[in-house]
Amino acid sequence: MPSVMAKPAAAAPRALEGLRVIELAHPRSQYCGKMYAELGAEVILVEPPRGAATRHGSPRSAGEGQPSLSFSYFNTSKRGITLDLQQSAGQALFRRLVASADLLIECERPGELAAIGCGYAALALLRPSLVVTSITAFGQTGPYAQYEGEDLIGLATGGFLYLGGYPDSAPIGAFGDQAISGSSMFGAVASMLALTQAEASGQGEHVDVSMQECMVLAMENAVQFYDLEGTIRKRYAGRQRFAGTGVYECLDGHVYMMAGGIGANRFWGLTLQWLIDEKAPGVERLGGDEWLQIAYLESEQAKDIFMEVFGSWARTRTKAYLYREGQRRHVPAAAINTTEDLVASAQLQARGFFVDSMEPGLARPAVMPGAPYQLSLTPWAMSSAAPTLGQHNDQVYAGLGLSKAELQLLSRQAVI
Repeated sequence: MPSVMAKPAAAAPRALEGLRVIELAHPRSQYCGKMYAELGAEVILVEPPRGAATRHGSPRSAGEGQPSLSFSYFNTSKRGITLDLQQSAGQALFRRLVASADLLIECERPGELAAIGCGYAALALLRPSLVVTSITAFGQTGPYAQYEGEDLIGLATGGFLYLGGYPDSAPIGAFGDQAISGSSMFGAVASMLALTQAEASGQGEHVDVSMQECMVLAMENAVQFYDLEGTIRKRYAGRQRFAGTGVYECLDGHVYMMAGGIGANRFWGLTLQWLIDEKAPGVERLGGDEWLQIAYLESEQAKDIFMEVFGSWARTRTKAYLYREGQRRHVPAAAINTTEDLVASAQLQARGFFVDSMEPGLARPAVMPGAPYQLSLTPWAMSSAAPTLGQHNDQVYAGLGLSKAELQLLSRQAVI
C-alpha cells in the first residue's frame, strides 16, 4: 500500500489549496475538518493546552501517552496548535488567528463563543468573508438549543434510533457514531456552499447545522410512509420481511439475498432456476404461483420453507461463490464482509482505497480508510499523521507575528 507520507506531485494542484480552515477540536467537527485537509486546505486544529477529549479516548494505537485510534484517523493531514479560550489572552490570540482564515468550524454550545467576543458577529467584523460553521446537537435556535447531545441523543431525537435493532427489543444504536459523522458531513457540504458564495461575493455567513435534523434526513422514507399512509416503519433486524429476502448463513459467514418480496419478485424465477441447476435438495417445494404473492411471502410458512431449502443449501457454499454466481445469474446477492474481508478486497485494493499512516509509537504503518471518491485533476491525499499536541505552535503563531519570547511567556501562562 502507498505511504501517506508521500505528498502529491507539485504538478497536481489540490482542490482546496489556498483555503485556511480553523477547527475547534470536538467530535462533531473532526471529520468535517479532515475532509477539507485532505483536499488541500490548510486546517489548523485548535486544542486546549491539555489536549482535546477526543485525543484522550480509547482504544489507543500504541499504549499510554499515544492518541486514541479515532483521533489518529480523524485528524490526519491537519496542523495542530494549543490555545486556552477561557483566558482573555487566548481569546485575543484566537481572534487574530481567525482573522486570517476562510472558515471556522466550531461545535460549542450556542452563545458560548459570542460570550467571549469570538462569535460570528464579532469575527465577521475582522474578516467579512469569513464563514463560521456551527455544528451543534439541536442548532442555534429553538427550545432545545442549549441542550447537550452526544451521538445516542442525536440518533434518538432524530428518529433514526427507532429503526435500529430487533423487533422484540428496545432500539439499538448503529455502531460508529453515525449521528456525529452525519452532522460532520452535512457541515462540510454546507460550508462549501457558503465558501463558494463568499468567494463570489466577498460576504461570509453563519452556517447552522443541527445533528438532530441530520438524523431526520437519514430516516429514508419513514416520514413519507407516515405522511402518506399513516404507517409507522418498524425494526426488522434479525427477522425476514419476506421469504427470499434477508440475511442467510453460508459456509464462511453470511450473505444478503433479495429474491422475493416488494420490488424483488422479478428475481424469483432466476433464483428458482439457480437452485434447480444446483440440484438443491427440496427445491421442488418452491414451485407454485403462491411464491409470487406478497401475502404468501410474508407468511411464516413461506419463510420457514425457503430457509429450509435455500438456507440449508447456502450453508454448503462460500459467500464469494454465492456472490459471483448471483452476479452471473442477475440475482441480487451480497457478501456480508468482515473487516478482514474489506482489507483484503481486490476491488478496494485496485482503487488504492486503504492507505498507510506512520503513527508515532508504531513499529509499522497503520492502515486507514482513504477517501470514498477520486478526483482526476485535483487529487485527494492524506499528507501527514495526526498532529502531536501543540506540534505546530511555533510555526502557526510565528505566522501571526509572535516572537519566541512571547510564545514562551504564553506557554508559561498556559495560554498555549
